[in-house]
Amino acid sequence: MSKKFIVETSARHVHVTQEHLEILFGKGYELTKKKDLSQPGQFACEERVTVVGPKKELAGVSILGPVRPSTQVELSATDARSIGVAAPVRESGDIAGSGACKIVGPCGEVEIAEGVIVAKRHIHLTPADAEELGVKDKDVVWVRMDTDGRSAVLGDVVCRVHENFARAMHIDTDESNAVSAPRELYGEIVVID
Repeated sequence: MSKKFIVETSARHVHVTQEHLEILFGKGYELTKKKDLSQPGQFACEERVTVVGPKKELAGVSILGPVRPSTQVELSATDARSIGVAAPVRESGDIAGSGACKIVGPCGEVEIAEGVIVAKRHIHLTPADAEELGVKDKDVVWVRMDTDGRSAVLGDVVCRVHENFARAMHIDTDESNAVSAPRELYGEIVVID
């Protein structure tokens, strides 16, 4: 089995609670699956919203399903700066004291006092994958990616281990552009901190 893993670019997106979904799209509304994502049970939705910051807005931002316990907006650092939101680098779900914004849908809008983050780069692994790669949940590693003319090693990559995960690393659009990521990119752990 190869010790490499696919590196996927995670573009800006929103996770919503059922309550916020109904405010944005109407009472009793349910998300419409557009396509499955690499992580089991996760999917991109047909629904899009506008994320509004103090300086400007980002229209057409995808919602990812299923609904979550907390509403969260994941942006690249460039996106966050462009709309004037101070978004810390955090793991998904760690939103305490993070950035604020307004989310606008066709039926209403929601102001969130926290929940805007720049997602910390991470690798999803099953327990078997983690054992094979010599890491455990929450280990921080360095990953090498070989690309044409812009190969790089990225540090501060968190290993996230769960039996329901599929082996894949996620980086945001800023990181993807920095390495000129091709359509198919693979990474390999080179250092475990």
